Amino acid sequence: MQDEHNEDAQRDFHVTEVRVKLTDDPRNKLKAYCSVTIDQSFVVRDLKIIEGSRGPFVAMPSRKLSDHCSRCHHKNHLRASFCNHCGTRLDPDRAPRDGRGRARLHADLAHPINSATRIEVHKAVVRAYAEEVDAAQAAGESYRPKTFDDFDHLSEVVDDEYVEELERRQQGRERRRCEAAKTESSMNAAEASSQ
Repeated sequence: MQDEHNEDAQRDFHVTEVRVKLTDDPRNKLKAYCSVTIDQSFVVRDLKIIEGSRGPFVAMPSRKLSDHCSRCHHKNHLRASFCNHCGTRLDPDRAPRDGRGRARLHADLAHPINSATRIEVHKAVVRAYAEEVDAAQAAGESYRPKTFDDFDHLSEVVDDEYVEELERRQQGRERRRCEAAKTESSMNAAEASSQ
């Protein structure tokens, strides 16, 4: 059943656009950033193209993992030696380990869940990267990298009433949280005075 689902997903998934922005320093292993558009409907940004020992590979967008200081509970990146808030020395071996024993310092924000999709994304990105490198070399000084800015513009068909409804709901949730906090505070004060 799962294999049938994976096969259907693989047939329906298409990378319809890849935008590549080359980095400036040719000595850097990070060669480019890119965005991938899936089925002309969904964009994933901040994929990285890194030069590896066997050629370029695609690193998925990720976030730094963090934990909390045992003393003040402030959030710190797992590579931090000291708490950014109170200065307490942090355990250098507190990062979780992967199957090979390496510290896990980042977590993917988006990634393929099967090898066929990973291969399709990899091929599309590496192909677009090679084309962008060729275009940059051909253009020389006049080369201008592609931009990702137009992904930020909202469509003109945004439903203003829907957005307003979402904002009203958010305000209602915040108001209920404040009321609950006040009620809890009053109950704690009453309980403390009765003792």
